[in-house]
Amino acid sequence: MDKIGDYLLNILDWSEVWALMIPLSVLLFYRQQSPSLRPVVVFVWLGFLVNIAIDVIMAINLYLPGYPLTNNPLYNVQSIIRLSCFSFYFLQIQKDSFRKTKIVIGIVAALFVLVNFLFFERFVEFGAFSSNLFTCESYVLLIYCMLFYIAELKDDASNLFYNPHFWVVTGLSIYVVINFFVFLFYQPMVDMKNRLALDIWNVHNIAFVVFCLFLTKAFYGSARYQYSV
Repeated sequence: MDKIGDYLLNILDWSEVWALMIPLSVLLFYRQQSPSLRPVVVFVWLGFLVNIAIDVIMAINLYLPGYPLTNNPLYNVQSIIRLSCFSFYFLQIQKDSFRKTKIVIGIVAALFVLVNFLFFERFVEFGAFSSNLFTCESYVLLIYCMLFYIAELKDDASNLFYNPHFWVVTGLSIYVVINFFVFLFYQPMVDMKNRLALDIWNVHNIAFVVFCLFLTKAFYGSARYQYSV
């Protein structure tokens, strides 16, 4: 049983790569996607490449203990990519709803990231996982998701389940809600060498798989029903 458990954990450790292959497989077969989904498509491709590098470094450290290589800066890059792509994405959809608010949120988030790494954290030198960055990202993306749902309620949309944006935003909402406290406390737990840090990251990985399944549904629906909004 222990070997089976270790095997399942290894699969989960690589979920940041193979989970993205699920929506990517749909993109390869259904390349005609709604133009408003392009930032999400960019996120999936860039995230896939960055996550490959992250997990390769993880594997090197596993088989070569003491090797002076960390994937933490790549996690920070991944967070910035996700925040940037989805900020542009939310500006592409529901253009008549909360547009100024979304622009202000995006500018404030960009300033926070800049100030955080210029004055509070060394982005590359120390190679630390930035809990501040990930927590800020989750908070900002959750606000975007809430604005989306409010706008949909105002419009009284009847075809919501055929709307690919509903699946993207719902998957993103699940991901950020589950991971907000994971990101908030992850680095402090690592600094204390708490075993819980390793276990709690599995929660993130499971949420990420769910997120990718929702993206897959969105891409399939966009191509299948030619949803052009």
